Amino acid sequence: MSTTSLPECGVARFLTLLGGPWATLIVRELLQGPHRFTELRDALPGISPHTLTSRLRQFEATGIVTRTAYAEIPPRVEYRLTPLGEGLRGVLDAMAAWGVTVPEPPQVQTAPSATNPQISTARTASSGQTNRRYLS
Repeated sequence: MSTTSLPECGVARFLTLLGGPWATLIVRELLQGPHRFTELRDALPGISPHTLTSRLRQFEATGIVTRTAYAEIPPRVEYRLTPLGEGLRGVLDAMAAWGVTVPEPPQVQTAPSATNPQISTARTASSGQTNRRYLS
């Protein structure tokens, strides 16, 4: 995010601050309480350390997250939502409630395979993997 001013439109402002991959999922994890970096990384399989660091720094700069470094050996750093960040709880609750109302898309079947007409293939919507179905 650049240092320019935020958009006036609330939706555009939200998307500027929390759009893109991982942002809302990081907030979701922090809504459960303070987390260390490794706890966040482990809770979000697939996130790169670079992306997590970048998002946490962005959130810190915009006042959504606080970073507390404890003078201990080994060093300990915790991230927690500020009151502004806690205000996202209702937004994420609404997103979750809406998300569970969306039905699963129907499985699409393709024509029988040219190499074996008794086998048809279908791609699953969630994984994109091809499933083979044997026709009777």
